[in-house]
Amino acid sequence: MELVSIGFGSYVAPGKLVAAVEPESNPIKRVISQAKEAGRLVDATYGRKTEAVLIMESGHVILAPVSPEELSGRMRQEGGPSHD
Repeated sequence: MELVSIGFGSYVAPGKLVAAVEPESNPIKRVISQAKEAGRLVDATYGRKTEAVLIMESGHVILAPVSPEELSGRMRQEGGPSHD
């Protein structure tokens, strides 16, 4: 299984990633809140600013300290799928 770094020693499986979005919109804030309530939220920011919200196939939501653009670049470098 290939993994892509999302910063600070944390990795995700690019094949399981459904979406990488910026966290500012109200609908995404609701997704984060609902995931937290359901126990499906993973905070991988290590206290840094959340730059991307990763939505996984399993329904888990991951808060990442790297932007969606940076994550996309890392996926391209490491041979993961790109969804342009």
